[in-house]
Parts: sequence; C-alpha cells; structure tokens
Amino acid sequence: MEEKKLCGLYMRVSTEDQAREGFSLPEQKERLEIFCKFKGYEIVDYYTDAGISAKTGNLRPEFERLKEDIKNKKINTIVALKLDRITRSIFDWEKLMTFLDENGAYLDCANDEINTTNANGKMVSRLLMSVSQNEIERTSERTKIGLAGAIKQGHIPNQAPLGYKHKDKRLVIDYSTKDVVERIFDLYYNGYSYQKISNLLNSEKVLGKTNWRDSTILAILENEIYKGDFVHGKRTKHPTYYSNVVEPIIDKDKWEECQVQKKRNSRSYQRTLTYLFLQKLCCPKCNRILGGKATTKKNGNAYYYYYCNDCKITIKEKTIEEYFNNFIDELVEYDSVVNQFFLPMIKQKFDEPKEELEKEIKKQNDRLERIRKAYISGAFDLKEYNAEKKIVEDAINKLKDELNDTETSEELNFTPQDILLKRDIDYINKVKLEKEYKEKTKTWKDYTREEKANLIMNYVDDIKLGMMNDYIYVDNVNFRESICKPCNELFDAGYIDVKSPALFGNIVGHLRFSNYLPEEEVGKHIMRLRQYYNVGFEEATYYVEDRIFYFNFIHDNRAIVRVFPLEDYCKIDPDIKMKEYRYGIIYIRGKDEFQMEDVNSAFDYIPDESNDSVIYMKEPVPTQIGVKPVKKELLYEEE
Repeated sequence: MEEKKLCGLYMRVSTEDQAREGFSLPEQKERLEIFCKFKGYEIVDYYTDAGISAKTGNLRPEFERLKEDIKNKKINTIVALKLDRITRSIFDWEKLMTFLDENGAYLDCANDEINTTNANGKMVSRLLMSVSQNEIERTSERTKIGLAGAIKQGHIPNQAPLGYKHKDKRLVIDYSTKDVVERIFDLYYNGYSYQKISNLLNSEKVLGKTNWRDSTILAILENEIYKGDFVHGKRTKHPTYYSNVVEPIIDKDKWEECQVQKKRNSRSYQRTLTYLFLQKLCCPKCNRILGGKATTKKNGNAYYYYYCNDCKITIKEKTIEEYFNNFIDELVEYDSVVNQFFLPMIKQKFDEPKEELEKEIKKQNDRLERIRKAYISGAFDLKEYNAEKKIVEDAINKLKDELNDTETSEELNFTPQDILLKRDIDYINKVKLEKEYKEKTKTWKDYTREEKANLIMNYVDDIKLGMMNDYIYVDNVNFRESICKPCNELFDAGYIDVKSPALFGNIVGHLRFSNYLPEEEVGKHIMRLRQYYNVGFEEATYYVEDRIFYFNFIHDNRAIVRVFPLEDYCKIDPDIKMKEYRYGIIYIRGKDEFQMEDVNSAFDYIPDESNDSVIYMKEPVPTQIGVKPVKKELLYEEE
C-alpha cells in the first residue's frame, strides 16, 4: 500500500524576488494548494519565510520548523514551487537529501520535475541545483560589478558616518560636523586615549550628545572613509578596498600615523622609550622591519639599536642619525616651509570651501526656523524647544567660525613666490643676523626625541640598509611622495631651491640653485628682497663642459644667495649640446645690513607684493612695499 503523503507547503520570498511575477507568497500558496489537490496530497501545515534569501548561512526559522516536524513524523513530504525556493547551494542540497533519506521523507516541486524517491530523480535534482547555483553566482558577480562602479563614483551604500552626508546619493562632507571628526583625530594624535576623548566630548555636550563612548571614538579612528577610501565587506573573508572614492576629511598620512599610534597604545605594544626610526628600517638580508631595543648605562644615558632576530644583525641608531645629519637641516627647513606655506595654501584652496559653508549655514538657519514654527504650533514644550535650538545655534556658530577662518586664509594669500622669498630671506638672516637666527630658529639638535621621531614619521616612508661583509650602512632614504611631490613641483617651476655641490677654487662647497623663472618674476623677487636687504644681481657665464662659472667673492666680501639660469635650458637644450649658459646670481655684500628698524620682522614677516614693473639690473630704487605675516597667529595679534 502506497504511503500517504502528509505535506508541509514551504513558501519563501527574498527581498529581490518581491517584485517578480509569480513569486509572491499568495501566488505560491494558491499554486501549491492546486498542485496538492491534483496529486492527492494531504496538507498538514504551511511554512513561510518572508524576505529571506536562500544563501548558505541565512537562518530560515520556518524551514527549521518544517525539518523538526519531519523528524517528529508530523509530515513526510516537502512541497515547494521550485527547487530554488528550498536552496540554491549544492552543499546545502546534499545535506537536505541526506536528511530526507534518514527520516524517510520526500520533496516534490510544482514547477520542477523533482522526484527524490529514486536515483534518477536525485541525479536530475542535482543537475537542476547546479544550474540554480550557477545563476545565483552570476547574479552575485553582476551585482558586485555594479556595486563597485557605484562605489567608485562616491555612492557609498552604508549609512553616512559622522562628518559626511548623502547628497544626490553620493557621500559628501557635512561641514556642520566635519570639525568634530578632525578634532577627534587631532586629540588622539596628541596623546588622548579613546576614553579621555569621549569624556571630553560628553563634558562639552558636543553635537548635543552626552553618550559618546570609547568604542565610538575607536570606530571613527579606524574608519578608512575619513582618508577618502572605503572597504566593502570589511567583516567578510574577502573584503574589497576602494581608494580615493570620497573627499577625505583627514590627510592619509595623518590617518596612517594614528593607526601606528593605536598600535603603540595597545597593551602588547607599550614602550617607555622613543625610537627615532621605528617601522622605517628593513633588514638588508630578509627585508623584514627591524625591531628596536635600548640599553641604559649607569650615567642614565640610553643607547638605541635596531635588530633582526632572524638574521642576527644589529645597527646603532647613532649610525643612522649621522647619515641623516647630511641633509637634516634641509629636512627641518622643509618642515618649516610646509607648515608656514604649503598648509595655508592648501587650506586656502581646498579646505572648508566658502560656498559650501555658506550653504550649510543657510540650511541650519532654515532648520532653526522650522523648530521655531514647531514650537509655536505646540509640537513640543519650551524645554525641548530650547534644547533643540541650542544644538542648531551651536552648529551655526561653529560654521561661522570656520567661515571666518577661511576668509582669514584668503587674506593671507600665500603664493609660490612667497616660498622662494622666505627661503632667500632666511638664508640671508642666517648670514647677517647669526645671533638672532640661532635664537629664533629651531634646529635638529633642539628637537626632543619625540619631535625627531614625529618628523621622520611625517616625511620618511622607509630607510633601506645595505650590507658589505659585516658592515651595515644606510643605502637609501625614501621620502613620502605625498609630502615631497609638492616640493619637486615647485622646484621644477623655479619656486624652490636645492643645494648643489660647487667648486670654489680649491674649496668644495654648495650653491643654492633654483630652476628658470621668467625675467619679470625674477625682477619682482629681487625688488621684494631689497625691502629688507640691499641685495645685488649680476650675470655670469656658465661653461657647460668644465662645469664652472666665475664670480668675484673677494670684491665687497660677497656671498651668493642663489643662482639660477636666465633661460629655460631644460627646454632649449635638453641634450646639453650648448657650450655656455647664462646664469643669474643674487648676492649680498659684507656691508649690507637689515634695512628695517624691527629685527623681529626679518623672521616673522615677508615683503608684500605691490610693485608691478621694476628694473633689477640697476641700483636699487626706493619703494614702499608692505609686509605680510609668515605665521598665522601674527595676523590675529595685529587685529
């Protein structure tokens, strides 16, 4: 006698299936009931999983209940519309087949010719399952390709993090909260812990919140979105990394430095000593990053070393620092230029655009008006109104402060010409105002170990070591491209100088050399210099083959400030076939002194641009040119 089929009707619809014709739950139920009536099956119960995909690992409560009913012999047959309603995984299907065999149960599908009671039926079901799994994998691939394209256009699928908002489906900076993110990174970079930062934000009720947590701060610091990148599937085995998909709030170098700081602060990485070149040195044998160690003598002095456990090699930190001494003054000077000029120029051009800030202020004012109308209409009481009003007013005040800072940056109006001018003035100050220069200028020896380590962290990517026999030496220092690229570009354009070796009779020295600048710009530059120092100018012939030009140092006790080509020889003589080049030389004489009353202005200010046509080949012509501060804080002091 044939066993009676006691059926459980299984219906499932996923989110992506909801709009497909024939896949709705009522439609599935109706068709399955007709199918069972035709087959003569007895319907015992209905099992419905709504909005759940059939992917492996997804919990389907109703399907689990159905399996329990099979174990308890309440039902012995699963009836579904199609095989892919049950599963789309061959692995899951094999497990289900075993389960059905063990419990003497069957599967029947209304739209698929599935019969699991014999070997041929099982083979057909496996073939159909393979086709189904292939389709879902192809759909997944197409979805990933489409998602990748959207992410690269700034369409980030996640909820907008603090500091960002969605605009036209793209993630853009929210200027009303951006400063909070910047402050969190600054505080952490300067030594604050997660807990200390959250406590500070809670005490100040930042953004009207008192529930800032250390876990929130950690999540912000670890989020790649703040440096402009995005990681999709971060918690999966195979995450996908997308670079430069949104406008960053935090500089990439600073973000990376905070990750290093985070590692340093972890329990497994706490240090009581500061290593100048930590994470920068690679073993010359195995290329692994060297560890650091130190020994402290009885006199209290610490001696630092870097080592590779595997290769059993050690190098003294002093050896590396001596190599750095060859160009450390230039690095310190470059750091000064970055802080005084590059950052204000970048801020002026990119940071907190005036139009965006003004739009955001208008939006917040509109929000304030809506809150006022809601209070008048009785939507909430006076206490709630004051609380909401304060949050918006605080946001408006912050935006206005940022707008003022932006306008201040525009007033500074730093230019590439200012960089060249400041470096020339600094060089002359070093010669003419030696005492004041030493008092006002911070050199490498004046830096603390922490400051030295930070400087190296900011500018150096890594340091390559070489090995000859048992002797280890510094082979190459690779500076960060993001920092050095602007410097190289300015040099190519003639707005920054480099030291070049030169032969002065029997003495080897260095010249400050810069690339070609148009004659008009050279003229303006010299006239601006002459407001502080009565510099001279003369032309000289450079003999290419002998690599020499002649300059009379003895006359008037002259010192060269800078040398530059008077024509763009990189373009007109790329193969270096010409025998002679014309060079311009800016020099200072022994008798020339600083011409303004306040010596401090030689270090804190530079002459402003106000002279449009000058002749720099003749004796200096008295002109009235104002000054601009080279330190931002001086601008506020004047106000």
